[in-house]
Amino acid sequence: MLKTVVAFGWLVVVALNPTAASAWGYQGHRVVGAIADQLLKPAAKAQVQQILNEVDERGIDLRKAAPWPDCVKSVVRHDDGRFHYEVDPDHLEFEVPCTPFNSARERARMVDYAARNWSTCSYTPDGFERGCHNTFHFVDIALQRSYFDRNFQGTNPHDLVATITAAIAVLQGRPIPPPFPFSIKDKKEALLLLAHLIGDLHQPLHVGAVYLDANGKLVDPDTAHKVDPDTDAIGGNAIQDGVAIPFQAINLHHEWDDIPPDLGDAATGELMDAAKSVRASEGAPEGWPAAWATDTLLVAHDAFKSLSFKPTQPPAQAKWIVTYDNHTDYLQAADAIKRKQLAKGGARLAELLNAIWP
Repeated sequence: MLKTVVAFGWLVVVALNPTAASAWGYQGHRVVGAIADQLLKPAAKAQVQQILNEVDERGIDLRKAAPWPDCVKSVVRHDDGRFHYEVDPDHLEFEVPCTPFNSARERARMVDYAARNWSTCSYTPDGFERGCHNTFHFVDIALQRSYFDRNFQGTNPHDLVATITAAIAVLQGRPIPPPFPFSIKDKKEALLLLAHLIGDLHQPLHVGAVYLDANGKLVDPDTAHKVDPDTDAIGGNAIQDGVAIPFQAINLHHEWDDIPPDLGDAATGELMDAAKSVRASEGAPEGWPAAWATDTLLVAHDAFKSLSFKPTQPPAQAKWIVTYDNHTDYLQAADAIKRKQLAKGGARLAELLNAIWP
């Protein structure tokens, strides 16, 4: 049984910024990668090492590689149409997980990737174009659903499941299936994506979503046959914590990104034991992302259990505020879910790579 330690990260101060959402934070992604590193079979391990450690890099493993797609978010597009990787001087801590990619060659790769995947779709969550590649990290299926289906609202050809499917095809040496609008130029880029996005796929709020009316009641976007921006909680980013400290903007999504602090950023013994007990996936690897999304959607039902929502009062940054039937019980349940999902993510990343390179 996984140990339960109440650690929801509710003291973290964050702004309401949907483009900043990063499942698990870099620590969680490193944990997922570290678990997978230990579960790779010899053939897959050799392929991973060869692909990740090309030319001027040595010692990059899945643990170090996993934060890469979030590091790409430091690439910005200027008015002249040029792209640049820009370090935020006020938040140098953001660069901690990105140090394995700070060579000129790797910075150029990130800029090139962002530029190629910027305008293949439009993503304007706050009124400004943020680049299509930022949509690769999530699916927003309504909690009224119990399985993943591409006919549901909240899915699209450039969502999390589609991106993982495209990256699998590249690693298998197959063309990316239409209509997915991705530019993944080589196996290294595909592996960097998978190391991160399999982690994203196991964060409940990156798959399951609530859509709320002005009074905080659930609405069903599939009944309306469209996602209404006024009812979209943006993966929990538009929902503020009801027990937050005054003057701090703490949203539900970021609380789920924080992993239990006792886990650090590597694989612990308890997580390895849990990962080794994860049930093997059925069918061909191409079908696994959708099946795993279904599994996480069901977990999201538990993540939203016992929560109530009501509209916030201006000038609050969020549209709704969440309250809990029993806050302590909820924190304990969330802690246990996070540990199980991190273990699943690491196990399934390794399972996928072992299947590609048996």
